[in-house]
Amino acid sequence: MDYVVRAVRADEWPQARQLRLDALRDPVAPVAFLESYEDAVARPDAFWQERTAGAAESGGGRVRQFVAESPEGVWVGTATVLVESPEDDVRFGEAAVVDQAHLVGVFVRPEVRGTGVTDALFREAVAWAWSSSSPRLERVRLYVHERNPRAAAFYRRFGFVPSGQRIPAPGGRGELEVEYVLGRDTP
Repeated sequence: MDYVVRAVRADEWPQARQLRLDALRDPVAPVAFLESYEDAVARPDAFWQERTAGAAESGGGRVRQFVAESPEGVWVGTATVLVESPEDDVRFGEAAVVDQAHLVGVFVRPEVRGTGVTDALFREAVAWAWSSSSPRLERVRLYVHERNPRAAAFYRRFGFVPSGQRIPAPGGRGELEVEYVLGRDTP
């Protein structure tokens, strides 16, 4: 694999915006993301600038967006890590019961799926979460829609296990999101 996985830089907001819009066009986007293409494309540049700066390598310690970049400079995948503490507001799902990381916004372009890009993104994201020293994070979690078996299979293969927690999926159609967790001491 010739892809480099790294944190985004604040000035890369146009690339971050484009990758997000491409992700929202993916056929599984309605069950994988909490926004529509139409909503995202209507957001002003200032939104994307602020979002990217906050998740950039220089943006602080509570959010980090990672991208997989081809040798030609094309972004082929992304994953974002949010640090959550029990005293934080609930962003998605249930409130944190321990200091933890939450993986969100995972997307890999179809043409590179199965090539190790997702593994590389997750290794970097989880390593960053474990390197957090304040607070020391106890687990990494993510949610996957019950009708997204491709993603669930990858998460299990990577070492995530269902926690037993299920929450209503956005949209009020009676569907569920399943929480998967990876403990700090998981082999």
